[in-house]
Amino acid sequence: MPSGQYKIAVLGAGAIGSIIGAHLARAGHSVAMLARGRRAEHVASQGLVICGLAEFSIPVHVLRDPAQLSSADVLIVATKTPGTAEALANLRHVDIGLAFSIQNGPLKNELLSATFGADRVLGSLADTSGEMLADGRVLFTRNVNILLGELSGGESSRARDVAATIDSSGVRSTAVPGILSVEWSKFVTWVGMFALAVMTRSVTWRYMTDPDAALVLVRLTREMGHLAQALGIELTDKANLPAASLCSGTEESAVQMVVGAGRVFEARAPEHRLSALQDLSAGRPLEVHETLGYALRKAAERGIPMPLLDGFYRVISTMERIRQATPAS
Repeated sequence: MPSGQYKIAVLGAGAIGSIIGAHLARAGHSVAMLARGRRAEHVASQGLVICGLAEFSIPVHVLRDPAQLSSADVLIVATKTPGTAEALANLRHVDIGLAFSIQNGPLKNELLSATFGADRVLGSLADTSGEMLADGRVLFTRNVNILLGELSGGESSRARDVAATIDSSGVRSTAVPGILSVEWSKFVTWVGMFALAVMTRSVTWRYMTDPDAALVLVRLTREMGHLAQALGIELTDKANLPAASLCSGTEESAVQMVVGAGRVFEARAPEHRLSALQDLSAGRPLEVHETLGYALRKAAERGIPMPLLDGFYRVISTMERIRQATPAS
């Protein structure tokens, strides 16, 4: 294709961005990875190297300067949430057909819509996992589904086409109606998993199968469920955890659901670590303000008390400030 024009541009060459970009490139699509620093140098020289559920390496175009990108049929945002607004501002000049983000939390849709217009944005949820290894390879650990859909809630051929393109490359993807409901259904449970992963520094199944931690996760999920209800968003059981069921019935039954889901992680992905824990271990900034903080800001706008989440947010924010103020050894 002409210089600067690509079928697919992936903003961010971290674990999930690399997994998606590598599979699409291997399938023959024109892919550009927008990356910086050492990661950009590694991908430019070694290509994208995937291991785990898939074992292959593939060369891709690497763009270190956003100005090098002039157009893309599809933009996939796969960076961490801190700094997203600035990164998107550097892409305002790009002729984008469609854009979606696999980042955590609903803030991503607001930022993409502000940059490219809501009519060019799809909602998305990634129930897919990977981990960046020290040598630059990406460990592909879970390949469940990347869900795509219209922010308006309906179905569309363009969402189906993008999902089919990703799915046929080897990363499972499906177009669904009611994507905002599904996104929020993941978000209301992910907030608790974020907090527990960072506080326990444990692989996922261990805290999910602990009765005390499972109870905290249920209570955080129910606080988030009240926020979703106030926003007029109906929760479903179609996300990574059964959010609707966790917000109804007894606490005891909800705890058993969490423990049961933890046993599935233990059996199928025993080394799975939430992305927040990967960030913490690697010394990267945590997405606390863009996710937990975002939920608290939305709750404050509607006068909804969220004392448990507020406590975790303040403790984790303190941890972040201490980490940033402590010189690396």
